[in-house]
Amino acid sequence: MNVFELGDFQLVSGATLPGAKLAYQTFGELNEAKDNVILFPTFLGAPAEVLNGWIGEDRPLDPRKYFIVLPGHFGLAPSSAPSTTPAPFAAASFPEVSISDDVIAQRRLLEEVFDVHEIRLALGWSIGAIQVYEWAIRFGDMVRHIAPIAGAPTPPAWTKLWLKTVVEEPITSDPNWAGGAYEKASDVSGGLSRVGHGSALTAPPRTFYYDSAEVWRNVGFDSVDGFVAGFWEGFWLPQDPNDVVVQARKARSFHPGADGESLETVLRRVTVKTTIAAFTGDALFPPGESRPFAEWIPDAEFQEIESIFGHLATFGLSEQDVKSIDGVIRHALES
Repeated sequence: MNVFELGDFQLVSGATLPGAKLAYQTFGELNEAKDNVILFPTFLGAPAEVLNGWIGEDRPLDPRKYFIVLPGHFGLAPSSAPSTTPAPFAAASFPEVSISDDVIAQRRLLEEVFDVHEIRLALGWSIGAIQVYEWAIRFGDMVRHIAPIAGAPTPPAWTKLWLKTVVEEPITSDPNWAGGAYEKASDVSGGLSRVGHGSALTAPPRTFYYDSAEVWRNVGFDSVDGFVAGFWEGFWLPQDPNDVVVQARKARSFHPGADGESLETVLRRVTVKTTIAAFTGDALFPPGESRPFAEWIPDAEFQEIESIFGHLATFGLSEQDVKSIDGVIRHALES
């Protein structure tokens, strides 16, 4: 993992984050024309290496052809986050950050480290997709194509509620939370476990648990309890609680464009070629709420993908989901 030193970074809130850092990975080589760049930001609680499995020879994200940059985002270690920032901005004193801050920092990374001024494709899912939309809105002159998958320019109302009640409140209501001033992350393990339990209930579709399907067996578990502990607690328990809260609040509060602008007004200004994909059964970013984005963005394409995994499809837990997502990426790169 590499770290880009941003120095004293002015946030869109007006505050300054001293000694700001943005973690990132790269795959492949930058060509002489510097026009083979793919930007692939990550999602809530997921360090960039979680996305490494989508990169490989003879895959759409082929490092022999493309220079692939996987940036982190603020609130997610080892980028600047409550757990990685010294006093006086450590822990609960970490300043409010925005998706816009992430995108501005990512642009600086590309320009200052690699002298890159053109992105062939920006793709991502969930919070990564929110960043991708913001790229098209804020820096559209730099991006040729975006592929937001299982995401939105701003979380829909249900997803904002999910971020608050499933992710944030189990942590902040933990008796050891202490207003974010806990001594070590494991003190709030009860809250993080409850985030895992709520995620297990709400992120996969209900059909995931049908007796006739028992989809959790397909990913190597022999019981629902085993799936909850092994997959969901395994994902959330290693996280720092303050970091998770900052990321959830950042996503929940974000809306692109100027204050008071409707989402439709903002998206109708997008000039970047756009391919949008959504999964059946995804309660966080359902196809019915994503389809209008393709109607508002000029000449955008929309794909609804059948999946028994819902929002979990982006974890690539089934061969069919991997094939479908690779197909979206390939189409975006070739169109």
